[in-house]
Amino acid sequence: MHPRELMNEFTPWVEKYRPKKLSEVMGQTETVRRLQAYVDSKAIPHMLFAGKPGTGKTTCVLAMARELYADNLQECFLELNASDERGIDIVRGKIKDFARTLPLTNVPFKIILLDEADSLTTDAQQALRRTMEKYSSNTRFCLSANYSSKILEPIQSRCAVFRFRPLSDDEILQIVKNVAEKEGITLDDAAAKAIAYVAEGDGRTAINVLQGASIGGKAIKEKDVLVVSSRARPQEIGE
Repeated sequence: MHPRELMNEFTPWVEKYRPKKLSEVMGQTETVRRLQAYVDSKAIPHMLFAGKPGTGKTTCVLAMARELYADNLQECFLELNASDERGIDIVRGKIKDFARTLPLTNVPFKIILLDEADSLTTDAQQALRRTMEKYSSNTRFCLSANYSSKILEPIQSRCAVFRFRPLSDDEILQIVKNVAEKEGITLDDAAAKAIAYVAEGDGRTAINVLQGASIGGKAIKEKDVLVVSSRARPQEIGE
């Protein structure tokens, strides 16, 4: 097997099937429409994406960056996870080093994605606010948070705020059936509905459960989903 094929074989499905374009993002129709308008005009404000995990926040920022920068993505886009690198050093170090240089493309700004920004300490958020002000001419900050209430108001006021809703069961089913088809998996209706039940509006969880259930074979039944997710059938909970 070719090394690239081997790497693809072991890539988590949530990354393998992550939408590459805004038009491929499931749900969040109005948000996607507004973001696409930003990309088309190359006029993007600082943004705060708020909502539960697995609803498309990070995916939307990545898709925007790909459409804006194409082959220059690495030079113009920085992704950091605040939950991994809590504290003020992340703001004073990596962000400042990246933000202080000018982009060498026809897009007049770089983008910094700060994932799980609600994990940043108060001191780090204060430093981030000052950094946003200092480098606003050539850098746009996209903050992703599960809870917008944990983001300081002075930062929120500098951002266009987008709220991401949990995906509907129908949207989860569409995602799961699409991945199953591409992976050659047979998924009966009861199994698909069980994944939607377990996912609770989280697309990432849905795909992870599907991948976990597929380890036992290409034909997935409801019991496979419930075993891998350690959940009981809905009708059994009240018994």
